[in-house]
Amino acid sequence: MILEVATLNIKKGRSTEFEINFKKAECIISSMNGYVSHQMKKCLEEDDKYILLVNWETLEDHEIGFRKSAEYQEWKALLHHFYEPFPTVEHYK
Repeated sequence: MILEVATLNIKKGRSTEFEINFKKAECIISSMNGYVSHQMKKCLEEDDKYILLVNWETLEDHEIGFRKSAEYQEWKALLHHFYEPFPTVEHYK
């Protein structure tokens, strides 16, 4: 199993809207092949900052199966305009 870790910095004052859209986006990611589980946590020390942890069966399930899918385009449309800067995503085993 692979753990995807993304630190999400949200544009100032847009966290509530981001959280609403993330609830919609959860349905997308959880339906993908190779998806195992996820959790998103809000930072206590910094406003508008989150960490997203996603467990995938393989790296390819995330990098190819999800990121190259039509569903990823929906995910992007819901979430990517909230990020500043764009998140760094790393994978751990």
